[in-house]
Amino acid sequence: MSAADKKENGEEPGPEEVAAENGNGETAADEQPDAPPEPPTPEEQIAELKDKLLRALAENENVRRRAERQQSEASQYAITGFARDVLSIADNLHRALEAIPEGARDSAEGETFVSGIELTEREMLNALERHGIRKIMPEGEKFDHNLHQAVFEVEDTDVPAGTVVKVVQPGYVIKDRLLRPAMVGVAKARPEPPESVDETA
Repeated sequence: MSAADKKENGEEPGPEEVAAENGNGETAADEQPDAPPEPPTPEEQIAELKDKLLRALAENENVRRRAERQQSEASQYAITGFARDVLSIADNLHRALEAIPEGARDSAEGETFVSGIELTEREMLNALERHGIRKIMPEGEKFDHNLHQAVFEVEDTDVPAGTVVKVVQPGYVIKDRLLRPAMVGVAKARPEPPESVDETA
């Protein structure tokens, strides 16, 4: 007899019968839904909003600094492409001076011609320097792979190994950035002679 039938007959059903009637042995209290989570306190809400505000301010500051750095670099290096084109003109002026024979200055016309080329080269280099472009002539300095490009090596006992002994083509830097490496020849150490063997021993 079920618990409902017993109630109709005035009998009290047992605990097992009541549990079976409710299903899977669960009581009515077990079937009640979980209580909703408590809303955050005003202090917690303020702390969360403060954290979001600080993150937003930090991100905004990073964006501002990045934009300023990009603008500064664009202003400093805007003439990089133009400067590379001008370097070939400076190279040709330098080659022209090196190709002038020794007796070219003996006449007044020759002196005027050579002085004009020298003046033009100096003015061009001065104009480049005014825009932050500097010439590199590292002869006698220690080889620096950041600024120089070795095109050959020579044995030279008069200077330490790794010293630039000849500049084939000058280099240039713009501000703190390499525009063109200097093409150089570098001294290398002489190979040590083989040890002599004492044949009299």
